[in-house]
Amino acid sequence: AMSSFLTAFVVWAMLKWELIEDESRANRWLILIAYVIGISIGVHLLNLVTIPALGLIYYFKKYPNPTRNGVIYAMLISGLLIIVINYGIIPGLPALAGKLEILFVNGFGLPFGSGIIFLMLVLLGALTYGIWTTQQRGKVLFNTTLVSLAFILIGYSSYTMIVIRSGYDPPIDENDPEDVMSVVSYLLREQYGSRPLLYGQYFTAKTIDQVKGAPVYTKGKDKYVISDYKLVNKYDPRQMTILPRMWSAAHASTYREITGLKPGEKPTFIDNLYFMFKHQIGHMYWRYFMWNFAGRESDIQDAGWLSPMDAMQDVPPSIANNRGRNNYLMLPLILGIIGLIFSYYRDKRQFFVILLLFFMTGLALVLYLNSPPAEPRERDYIYVGSYYAFAFYIGFGVLALATYLKKLLKPTVAATVAILISLPAPIIMAAQNWDDHDRSDRYFSVDSARNFLASCAPNAILFTGGDNDTFPLWYVQEVEGYRTDVRVVVLSYFNTDWYIEQMTRQAYESAPFPFSLPIEDYRQGGLNDFLLYDPNFNIKGAINLKTYLELLARKTPQLRYETKAGASHIVPSKEFFLDVDTAHVKKLGIIPANMEPLLVNRMQWQMKKTYLEKKDLAALDLIASNNWERPIYFNNTSRMGIGVDFNDYLVQEGNAYRLLPVKSPRPGGGLVNTDLMYDNLMHKFQYRELNNPKVYYNEDYRKFVLNHRASFNTLAASLIREGKDEKAREVLLKSLELMPDAAIPYDYTTSTTVEYLMLLGEKEKAVEIAKVLGRRADEEAAYYIEHNNNIGYQLQQDLVILRELTETMSRYGELELAKEFSEALEGLYSAMSATELPR
Repeated sequence: AMSSFLTAFVVWAMLKWELIEDESRANRWLILIAYVIGISIGVHLLNLVTIPALGLIYYFKKYPNPTRNGVIYAMLISGLLIIVINYGIIPGLPALAGKLEILFVNGFGLPFGSGIIFLMLVLLGALTYGIWTTQQRGKVLFNTTLVSLAFILIGYSSYTMIVIRSGYDPPIDENDPEDVMSVVSYLLREQYGSRPLLYGQYFTAKTIDQVKGAPVYTKGKDKYVISDYKLVNKYDPRQMTILPRMWSAAHASTYREITGLKPGEKPTFIDNLYFMFKHQIGHMYWRYFMWNFAGRESDIQDAGWLSPMDAMQDVPPSIANNRGRNNYLMLPLILGIIGLIFSYYRDKRQFFVILLLFFMTGLALVLYLNSPPAEPRERDYIYVGSYYAFAFYIGFGVLALATYLKKLLKPTVAATVAILISLPAPIIMAAQNWDDHDRSDRYFSVDSARNFLASCAPNAILFTGGDNDTFPLWYVQEVEGYRTDVRVVVLSYFNTDWYIEQMTRQAYESAPFPFSLPIEDYRQGGLNDFLLYDPNFNIKGAINLKTYLELLARKTPQLRYETKAGASHIVPSKEFFLDVDTAHVKKLGIIPANMEPLLVNRMQWQMKKTYLEKKDLAALDLIASNNWERPIYFNNTSRMGIGVDFNDYLVQEGNAYRLLPVKSPRPGGGLVNTDLMYDNLMHKFQYRELNNPKVYYNEDYRKFVLNHRASFNTLAASLIREGKDEKAREVLLKSLELMPDAAIPYDYTTSTTVEYLMLLGEKEKAVEIAKVLGRRADEEAAYYIEHNNNIGYQLQQDLVILRELTETMSRYGELELAKEFSEALEGLYSAMSATELPR
């Protein structure tokens, strides 16, 4: 929102500048624009791509008789400005500060911070001298340029807030940017990696070498020390290309699916361009553009756009009634095209300014970002600037109608009629969009976070996964002060030394962590960044985790291996064991009474892959050092993401899984503390407005609800196994009451609910739900197959639902319904074969 505001502001301010005749007064607006661009750097870089359009406005005002060469020069200068800011000021100044800091501290023996102080003094002195000199000599253009540069730097200095905040060691302190070198790394966005832009590898390219790049410095006792080197991959030159669009090896199967490449087939440059036009430009930009000015199929990820003909199509009710389904009948698009044509013939300068703004904030960004083929969420918000630009053309569309009608009617009448003709466009947009932009009475992002924390025992440690898991938890702790005794640990951040070090500090009411390895052993570039399994040790069975940690702490030579990239530790076995002091555990009273027979004196875990990452080692270290003093929990994402399989020893107590020295008698785990989980789900958890059909829950919200429905199913299954059928029935009915189909449509977890209801004798209820769920899945799947609209995962879910319902109805004697679902499933498979969709 802030980025959109700043982008709109600089365009408005430039148009304001254009109207002012007094140059001295007008130049103040240019300086203000420079300041806002500087501030915007701290928010989002979208603002920079408006510069070419602003440059054209400047040129057209200063040169009333523009020439082709003049326009080209204006464009080149504008492009140079973007390069200066995007590659010079933003990364260049921090990089220069880093080099000077190393020179002054390591080379000259001066105190920390002396390099950046020197750079600031030089910049301040040079700008002051330049501004004063140009002022004295009457060099207005140069003076305005230098003052604008100064204000860009002042705006850019908003980043100092990050440094000041980090100095106070707050509980949420990403990257810990306190010293000069860590701030430089933060500003250079090194944690996000990079993507090839003009030249790079295909996704099939083999890494033929890995060489050391620039050194990575960290703050030592009295100077900066090299802790690591950036690694540079060298690829097979035969698999390199200009303008690489298909570059990510992690998305190989998706590239092949989009381009039709067969397994093992290498992409060509034609395939590369096909992907760019079909997916990056077509699917990831024009689809979004049409969402905004033609219509959107639904709120489901990868949904298509709508035309006026779609309003007359026979659509399944679940899709037709999706509040994210908006059809504008192309009225805004048509009005915009009329305005675009009108603008071209009325004022070509104006036309090209808007067109350039549209291109730079849209298609140019597509080319620059070079996105992979799969994203965790829709990215339409990135291109909001281009929607602004097209909205200008919509405004000109109204003006075009008024201009034409003036030939037939009086001016005031013509203007009124033009407005009335155009009015349906904004009215239909408001009417269609209101229901899916209304966020009132939506509390579940907060409630879900509270429920996760409520799942944890006092003074717990909770491992989480990605952003969607973590940010709501941070909110309820930081803003609402809820359950600040729980330490939230982002598993992926455990791969960084700064985060592990933060775990050794107090956070709210959470005490520091007791790692056995010293923090120096977790430094970036050390021996424990990546620990590869070495089968040459010929160790059969598990190794003692504590002994292994002690050997790592002693830097045992036998556990060390050398590569071109540097030295690293190895793992001699894929299994670890941890001995348990059962007397100590019993004294703590952490084992549920019904699980005491499952208490073990040794826990044994297996690696999921052939290596451990630093996050896995840090988690193992924490578990071994904790000695059961603090409860340790995992949410579902972190449970799946950690490199060691703890499932046999995890006990679900709500929405979180507690690690305990009890082993599940069933393979794969599945232990549940039913008493505690029942109390959490039925009494402690909050589900505000989830039963309200008037509240809009988009797809992301529905995924959170899906997790809660799954928790109710898990609890019910465990209660059934314990012979507590009445309680299980109560749990399932409560789930349906709290999250009814009218508010949160049934999903694939509901097919499991149906099975348990049948098992408990709630046959009528189960059949009622099965009919709704199964027939809806059939309708949706048939629609997706017919339209072949790329929503593959939704189609697969519908097929899974039908398969499970078929089996359940058949198992419990509902043969007619089972036959209906079975025939529907076969019909869908036949349709998929006819359209060559993968089964």
